[in-house]
Amino acid sequence: MSRRTVLVVDDESDIRELLEVGLARMGIDAECAASFAEARECLARRAYDLVLTDMRLPDGDGLGVISATAELQPATPVAVITAFGSTENAVAALKAGAFDYLAKPIRLQLLRPLVADAFRLPPSGGKRKAAAAEGGTPLLVGGSQPIAQVRSLIARIARTQAPVAITGESGTGKEVAARLIHAGSSRAAGPFVAVNCGAIPEALMESEFFGYRKGAFTGADADREGYFHAARGGTLFLDEVAELPLPMQVKLLRVIQERRFRPLGDTAEQEVDARIISATHRALPERVAEGLFRQDLFYRLNVIELRMPSLREIASDIPALAHGIVERLARQAGATPPELAEAALAALVRHPFPGNVRELENILERALALSAGGQIEVSDLGLAPALAPASAPAARASLRERLEEAERRMILDALERAGRDRDAAAAMLGTSVRGLRLRLARLGIPD
Repeated sequence: MSRRTVLVVDDESDIRELLEVGLARMGIDAECAASFAEARECLARRAYDLVLTDMRLPDGDGLGVISATAELQPATPVAVITAFGSTENAVAALKAGAFDYLAKPIRLQLLRPLVADAFRLPPSGGKRKAAAAEGGTPLLVGGSQPIAQVRSLIARIARTQAPVAITGESGTGKEVAARLIHAGSSRAAGPFVAVNCGAIPEALMESEFFGYRKGAFTGADADREGYFHAARGGTLFLDEVAELPLPMQVKLLRVIQERRFRPLGDTAEQEVDARIISATHRALPERVAEGLFRQDLFYRLNVIELRMPSLREIASDIPALAHGIVERLARQAGATPPELAEAALAALVRHPFPGNVRELENILERALALSAGGQIEVSDLGLAPALAPASAPAARASLRERLEEAERRMILDALERAGRDRDAAAAMLGTSVRGLRLRLARLGIPD
């Protein structure tokens, strides 16, 4: 097997020498260039397994090297070297397509995992898709343009280590997208650790994320590792990141910037070796404007944004999604999948789905239990009937009264379909449990 070769681009001879020696210790050959012009000549002459480039060059910058590599060797990953504390340059490079970055002074203990990650990148989208399917990761179903765009972006995102912020309404499949990014990345063999930030009590957040040492506080009877340690070599998925309290946002920002964390009660810091993907159904820019989310943390998490479309935007994909869900649910129950009547499919396509795919799964799971004769009919779906046209007296009612009545019907329908489970009903309606409770109180609905 031929040795790997890395192109090192830096105008400082001591940096080139340091990287050359460090790579040699890993059994990797290095070729060096001292300028953008030399780097472009090297890229045109031969293929490399990785490019390491400084952001500041005498005749250009690292962004130019990224662009030239994409032009001449599109499959070759590029990692950039930035000045200490220059997070803006690192973010700019990641947005331009860099695989990852190293901060000066260069620490060889961070160079090794970066190079290993780059060499583990899957070579093709087809192989990534096959690996995801074999690993049990659900694939995004549908042929609509929004879903095709999401799949294309996921394929590109997977080849970087850049932080990704996944946005979209509740139930649109944000965790599915995160798992696909992980499955298509160089970290696919590592763990995927999903954390619901809104479900952790504020007093326990630091110990849950960073872990603790025995005796760190009352009740700490043994060492315990946190989420960052559990996600080593893999991906840490921060779901509902908007729910993090401000003090925890400060700590998370420092960990992302320094790539280090310290367990509670420990004197030594540990290196962070996890890619961070975050998700929320809230509009983070609005939370920033309200002072509820730190702007600097928003920019660090939102290097690349992936928006998941609502089910209303991809209504043409509902039949394919419905068939896939029914087959999966029937297989899990050890039963033969029933057919979906044409009228049932048409009713699903017309349904507004405030809870998106999660609501569709809930409807079909119930229909599967109620259906008879091997076919799911409209009556099995239990969809709320469309609101009848307003009568003359109702038409004279105030707009507020009519909106409250529509809101009351939607909430009662969601609670019924969720079996009075407030958490599930809130997810269907795209709100928080606290928000649902406030609406129940305002509308006079017993909680």
